[in-house]
Amino acid sequence: MHDKHQEFFDLMAAEWDLMFTAEDLERLSHIVESLGVEAGSDILDLGCGTGILFDMLRRKVGGAGTVTGVDFSFQMVRRAHRNFPHHNVNVVDADASDLPFDDDTFDMAVAFSAFPHFTHQQRAIDETHRVLRPDAKFFIIHLISSRELAEVHHEMGGVVEHDAIPPEMKLRKMFNSSKFADVSIKDHPGLYLASAINVK
Repeated sequence: MHDKHQEFFDLMAAEWDLMFTAEDLERLSHIVESLGVEAGSDILDLGCGTGILFDMLRRKVGGAGTVTGVDFSFQMVRRAHRNFPHHNVNVVDADASDLPFDDDTFDMAVAFSAFPHFTHQQRAIDETHRVLRPDAKFFIIHLISSRELAEVHHEMGGVVEHDAIPPEMKLRKMFNSSKFADVSIKDHPGLYLASAINVK
């Protein structure tokens, strides 16, 4: 199943950027503004795709900070490398459930339009906890609600047909079991935004 997901997103890579409208990017920019990204921060972008968030994040962290994208699709990673050849942007071909980073490496993690596609969601949260520094925040972001997202994936069918965000209570338990606290979930038409603070 995991390989099929990789194949699916490899095929989607060439058209991925076209899926986001100017309005989507403007809304994303406002969301990024609300995350509290500080200059000099090291940010982890899980399931980064072609790097939709890279430019927004790298401008916030400045020259002293870094943005590191992770994606299991080699073609997505290739395009992200090509799109953002900046000194403070790194892209790694890896799985969110097995991150190739040391403990306590990052100041924040974001997963935009990616979390439902993680095959091992609990392990991905566990790994995010491991690589985040104490009191760092983890954000899961979508520009539609969890219900809208499930409907879109169902209509697409194929390998993503059953990809979904866990129900609120289940996601809260997943965060808590990975030692995240202060879980906040906003889930309404046009937005899904979950956040949690890493406790170590």
